[in-house]
Amino acid sequence: MNEMYSSRIETPAGALTVLADPDGVVHAAGFGTDSGTLLGLVHPRLRREVRERPELGPVTGAVRSYLDGDLTAIDAVPVAQHTDGEFLAHAWETLRQVKPGEPVTYTEFAGLSGRPRAVRAAAMACARNAAALFVPCHRVLRTDGGLGGFRWGLPVKRWLLAHEGSPVGE
Repeated sequence: MNEMYSSRIETPAGALTVLADPDGVVHAAGFGTDSGTLLGLVHPRLRREVRERPELGPVTGAVRSYLDGDLTAIDAVPVAQHTDGEFLAHAWETLRQVKPGEPVTYTEFAGLSGRPRAVRAAAMACARNAAALFVPCHRVLRTDGGLGGFRWGLPVKRWLLAHEGSPVGE
């Protein structure tokens, strides 16, 4: 794999840029960003030359289906992120199991990830997630039900949660 493809998909929350390899594996995704900035979130071992494409086949189709109301359409899209730590990789897989409309708190996420006392590590897994939407860190809330943080901005997180039918906090 010597290259990645970048595509922008318009959403009600802003443009979603996705970086995927020729096999349709997502390496990064983010709102309102260019592919160069997004590539900086990809682990150096996974970075490749990026070529723009108007669409990414099944990846673009899954995003469009998600936007049209099939909230689980993105679940089947393969994602590859690399980390030097076991917990992050496991936490990212755990995030993919959090269902739309059923957000969890950082404390609950830490417990689901097998380390109930590692709330800060769970929050770090969300912060280091390069594949927004596909690894749905937007589904993690503060203990009081508030939004907490989100790399792509709280208005985007609020829209995603509302789209998924979640009660939206502040």
